[in-house]
Amino acid sequence: MCDTCGCNITSGNEHFLQEGGKLAQTESGREAVEVLQGLLHENDHQASHNRDHFDHHQVLAINLMSSPGSGKTSLLEATIEALNGELRVGVVEGDLETENDANRIRQKGVPAHQISTGSACHLDAHMVHDALHHMALEPLDILFIENVGNLVCPASFDLGHHRNITLLSVTEGDDKPAKYPVIFRAANLMLLTKVDLLPYLEEFDPARAEHYLRHLSNPAEVISLSAKDGTGLEPWIEWLRSELSHYREALTAGSTLHPAIAPEGAVQHQHNHEGHQHHNHNQSETR
Repeated sequence: MCDTCGCNITSGNEHFLQEGGKLAQTESGREAVEVLQGLLHENDHQASHNRDHFDHHQVLAINLMSSPGSGKTSLLEATIEALNGELRVGVVEGDLETENDANRIRQKGVPAHQISTGSACHLDAHMVHDALHHMALEPLDILFIENVGNLVCPASFDLGHHRNITLLSVTEGDDKPAKYPVIFRAANLMLLTKVDLLPYLEEFDPARAEHYLRHLSNPAEVISLSAKDGTGLEPWIEWLRSELSHYREALTAGSTLHPAIAPEGAVQHQHNHEGHQHHNHNQSETR
């Protein structure tokens, strides 16, 4: 578990660690300290259940990941308007606090459920499962899951979704794929957002951003768009149409789609925790 942000313990999985919970004790009867592997196992089990639920209703689930302020909610608003009812969508919103983003989506006439994660900087499969109790999937074609703004943790947790999309705003810097490889390596599509600002941000080079993505051996398509002026929205909508068709063809063939999951991000949390525990142990021995 990460001792600085607490991101591996969420409101969705904390019941495993409470008294009487599945991971509350080790086999020796002591309180569990290193429970990351168990939490990830439980998360993956729930994710599989979520995916089965999506597949039963033939709903393509898309995980939107990015840093805060990259324009995820604005993209969804523009997407809803551009679709104009062609595809039926729903949204699960993830934020530490407030229902601001969910309210924005509801104002567009689309069902949205807000998940408030508290201190957790990502969504997990248990949170999404709880949200699905508030979402009717039967009328939907696509469910967008807007993850918490964070360029590290969201890529490490399977939510039961089918596709990952990583947004990169031109206001952030074109070297973000090099600096945060885990989340960009997991992307099935990279969206360059706020491109209407490119004339004012000469230091951002879209070609360089794509170069850094390719350096991660990721062949994902890159689409440049602006939710403000509509640039690039049609290629984005066409990507959604194509992915939905591909997904339903897979279902017909008795299969489904799986996103890339980057467990190395979660492993890094475990290493950080182990180092913290070792440091504390050494300190106690010297007292």
